[in-house]
Amino acid sequence: MAPVATELKLGKKINEGKTKEVYELPDLTGCVLMQSKDQITAGNAARKDHMEGKAAISNTTTSCVFQLLHESGIKTAFVRKHGDTAFIAAQCEMIPIEWVCRRVATGSFLKRNPGVKEGYKFYPPKIEMFYKDDAANDPQWSEEQLIEAKFCFAGLTIGQTEVDIMVHSTQAIFEILEKSWLPQNCTLVDMKIEFGVNITTKEIVLADVIDNDSWRLWPSGDRSQQKDKQSYRDLKEVTPEALQMVKRNFEWVAERVELLLKTKSHGRVVVLMGSSSDLGHCEKIKKACANFGIPCELRVTSAHKGPDETLRIKAEYEGDGIPTVFVAVAGKSNGLGPVLSGNTSYPVVNCPPLSADWGSQDVWSSLRLPSGLGCPTILSPEGAAQFAAQIFGLSNHLVWAKLRSSMLNMWISLKQADKKLRECSL
Repeated sequence: MAPVATELKLGKKINEGKTKEVYELPDLTGCVLMQSKDQITAGNAARKDHMEGKAAISNTTTSCVFQLLHESGIKTAFVRKHGDTAFIAAQCEMIPIEWVCRRVATGSFLKRNPGVKEGYKFYPPKIEMFYKDDAANDPQWSEEQLIEAKFCFAGLTIGQTEVDIMVHSTQAIFEILEKSWLPQNCTLVDMKIEFGVNITTKEIVLADVIDNDSWRLWPSGDRSQQKDKQSYRDLKEVTPEALQMVKRNFEWVAERVELLLKTKSHGRVVVLMGSSSDLGHCEKIKKACANFGIPCELRVTSAHKGPDETLRIKAEYEGDGIPTVFVAVAGKSNGLGPVLSGNTSYPVVNCPPLSADWGSQDVWSSLRLPSGLGCPTILSPEGAAQFAAQIFGLSNHLVWAKLRSSMLNMWISLKQADKKLRECSL
């Protein structure tokens, strides 16, 4: 991501942590500047060292991770990268909880849970929370403690609904990043994140930073190859040579994190309609595909009136090697989907535009097929696009991330609607 290097007028310093500073931006209402430092710490700053270049490395990592999550549909405070060592974010009142999500048991979990062997895997990933209090060494909290604290940030009281939203969001964010690292043969072992309440929208959003201090990352799933801050924590003695080794690990991550925004796997949806009168139905499929970042082409052909042309068009898309999902849109008697399914090894989905008068009869031409054919029928145009996205998501982490984020956002909207309804009933 190219940094935006325009000059910004800085206001007062709002906060300063171990590795960053937060400044008001008078000319950007509701935004702050997150400025990273060239400092690395461990054990709540019991150990800390200057590491030249760390601010730029951390900023690159955070900016790429937040861009990935934002483009996937996760609500974040991130706005844009600004220069090499800072980024602009929506101003939030931070919720003082570190949310930890673990796929593999290691580190402090083993100390708190004697008898569990390192490498134990959690399905689904395990979520823990820790109250941010350096003096008390960030004690572990339960959901009940968080609810009973009755925190209120930017006018939003943190109750059961808000806790549930953060729990589900933590799991989704972890799973998206876990999936995104897999193409590089890297295992995301665990990670910690923080949420804040956006002072403008009053929504809970992913905030703070996600950099190489925030996770454990093991290439090939091998702890001895760890590239995260644990390599600094494990140092028996901090020497210039040792710090250089740690810096190389951080640089390794910063170079590869940009690849999270790319994929080697590409695909497309080709919608074949039996008549141009079905164009409106097909445009809905194309629009839904665009939401998942999937290219979609529309063609007109009739398997009844021009089977030779239908098979020629099918062969055209088979011949260029691009993974393709065909969507057959044919009203009345659907010969298009079955003919395609019987003549290609590519996935075919029926999405007939049923009419009110004959729809209950016409649908059977899509549902009841000869043996040897396997094309499902999905009546909703958006559903057909989602089915195609689920196919491509098996090999494309960017599509999968959008699907996972969509599931989360749907769950959150239902949770919030239920809360609003209960509040109106009181």
